[in-house]
Formats: sequence, C-alpha cells, structure tokens
Amino acid sequence: MTEQQIQAINEQIESLKKQLTGNLIADSEIMDQIHNLKMQRDGIKPVNSHFDCVGCGS
Repeated sequence: MTEQQIQAINEQIESLKKQLTGNLIADSEIMDQIHNLKMQRDGIKPVNSHFDCVGCGS
C-alpha cells in the first residue's frame, strides 16, 4: 500500500470519527466502517476479501 493510499484511508477514518455521536447503537455502523478501514490500512484484512474476519466477527 502506498503512502497516498494510507493517507486517503486515514482521512476517511478522521471524517467518520467526526460523525460519531456518542450513542453506541447509533454509532455502531460508523465504528464498523472505521474498524474495516483500519484493518485494510494495517494489512489485517485483504482489501478485496469477501470473507469476514473470523477472529473478531467483523
């Protein structure tokens, strides 16, 4: 993954964080999106994988 791709993901994460309300139920979808972006950025889950993460249930 290039630095530009990492930066783009970081910007997406920051944008999503600004949308958080503090309500766990309402924020669950946003938190899931943030989690998936972090996994992509950190190389934990392949970007084009259609398989869900077995370890954490994402």
